[in-house]
Amino acid sequence: MTPRAPVLGWASFAGAARSSLPSVDQAPHRLLTTSGRAAIYQALKSLPPSARRAVLLPTYHCPTMVAPVVQAGLEPLFFGLDDKALPRLEAIPEAVAARAGAMVVAHYFGQARSLAAVRAWCDERAIVLVEDCSHCFFGQAGERPVGHWGDLATASLTKFFPVPEAGLLVSTSRPVRHLALARQGLLPQIKGWVDVLEQAHQSGRPAGLHWALGAVLALKGRAGAARAAPSSQNQAVDVFSVHHDAGIESIAQALAHCDMARADAKPLAVARGLFSALPRQRIVTRRQAHHLQLRQALADAPGAHLMFDGMANAAPYALPLWVDDADRVYQGLRRQGLPVFRWDRVWPGTPALPHDSGAPWRQHVLQLLCHQDLRSDEVARTADTVLKLLRGQA
Repeated sequence: MTPRAPVLGWASFAGAARSSLPSVDQAPHRLLTTSGRAAIYQALKSLPPSARRAVLLPTYHCPTMVAPVVQAGLEPLFFGLDDKALPRLEAIPEAVAARAGAMVVAHYFGQARSLAAVRAWCDERAIVLVEDCSHCFFGQAGERPVGHWGDLATASLTKFFPVPEAGLLVSTSRPVRHLALARQGLLPQIKGWVDVLEQAHQSGRPAGLHWALGAVLALKGRAGAARAAPSSQNQAVDVFSVHHDAGIESIAQALAHCDMARADAKPLAVARGLFSALPRQRIVTRRQAHHLQLRQALADAPGAHLMFDGMANAAPYALPLWVDDADRVYQGLRRQGLPVFRWDRVWPGTPALPHDSGAPWRQHVLQLLCHQDLRSDEVARTADTVLKLLRGQA
């Protein structure tokens, strides 16, 4: 099975411990959480009372970006994006900005961008900038490393490391450790280890232990109590893509899908241990290589086009591909179990804004994943399938 997220294998322990690019966790103040959305929630909880008002959010989003705002009892307000995936600051009415105490700005697809203009805009209005690095754990974002533009920055570790859950909240300027998180019990801790092994087993890893893992995982079916423990972050984040036909009927339904139940919990021991122990450079090198492989294969794809330049300054999360006939191509890729997402579901009440690039992206942009634990032949299969679907051959 082609893995949709990093999976643990022998190769996970190879390569240099430090990466050639800066990373979010190099900020001096850090707090591990159960997920990226939990990190956003904790960031909002840490705001001073004067900033606990509405929160500015991009119209192009996964609902897991908005759920923490609602969970924190704050009002989401929305802004549009330009064609560089940056906020259209000039289009945000001052009356709207005056209601906001915080603003969440993302480095989409792993494309590390300078946030100098956003930083200045927020400073002028005393708005707390939350830099969302869920797609961009490693990178140089213009004049600063990723995670160093925001008053606070958040990351999703499951997108870059083979962990069952975990997010990160950091700051270059303010302590975050005072936020108290509850320790999870023994059964979730055990299930976390089993989830890591199960994901590796399903992808045929680690080599040489596949048969042994199969025997161990057969015991999982007997552990009824462990099965009742919370699902992993990888499973929860994917719910809007897997069930993309279900729609979002209400805010209550959206919150339920986003699984905010453990936003005040510490991440599992297995997640903390693997995150601190695993080398970094392999993640950067292989993601850049897979991104380049996809770019080269799809450079002249009919009925589609690449959206941005290469990512030498980052370890990309995905290759964003604009596809004219996106519905058909996306369904075809998903039927074959290939690693692709589309953010075609938005939070209830998200407005349609003039000249907003985010609106057509929801329909036409496919995110072709390029994580480090894909093999070159798996990346090639994704590209070949995209081309066949575009040409009507699959």
